[in-house]
Amino acid sequence: MINSNLHIKLISLVKILIIYFILSTKSYTEDSKIDKSLVTIGSYDATVKIKIFSSLTCPHCASFHSEVVPEIMKKFVETGKAQLIFIDFPLDLAAFNASKLLHCIDQKKQIIFLDTIYETQESWTSGSGIEDINENLKKIVKNLGINSSQFDKCLIDESISDKILNGRIEGNKKYSINSTPTIIINEKKLEGSASFKNIKKRIEKII
Repeated sequence: MINSNLHIKLISLVKILIIYFILSTKSYTEDSKIDKSLVTIGSYDATVKIKIFSSLTCPHCASFHSEVVPEIMKKFVETGKAQLIFIDFPLDLAAFNASKLLHCIDQKKQIIFLDTIYETQESWTSGSGIEDINENLKKIVKNLGINSSQFDKCLIDESISDKILNGRIEGNKKYSINSTPTIIINEKKLEGSASFKNIKKRIEKII
């Protein structure tokens, strides 16, 4: 009888462990799924997912994009180990408008837009007011296929605005973001400097 009871307990324990494993795996899988409407570089099958929350008017974000992102791409993205996910976290109206334009541009040109917007950040943000800044943005996107009429429609598109704002709210709630850029690697917030050295150290612990 004792052996029988022990056998039953062992079976129950195994069942509990199996259920726990299934739920844990499901949770990880759900967290790992990346919305394909987001701006990304790299394979969706990559082991490492790097979310970059940034504001397009943020000088630190511009430096990160021009100096750190190319290093990550060369070492981890091009080798299939990591995927970069760019998520809007606008800190002002100018950044918000620029983010809207990012989501109005053809997906194949979105990275070009990001590169351009960060390379010319000092120039297009130098207007005396939001109207001047919008005119500067209009010149940038014209070369990427968005005419003046499409530009105006994009800035008042509620679905795009809601998508950006909801992403910002969710990011703040989930990761306690209070500055940009904020880097999330496999759902864990990067602590310390957003340097390539620090990011490389975190990635190498995963792979």
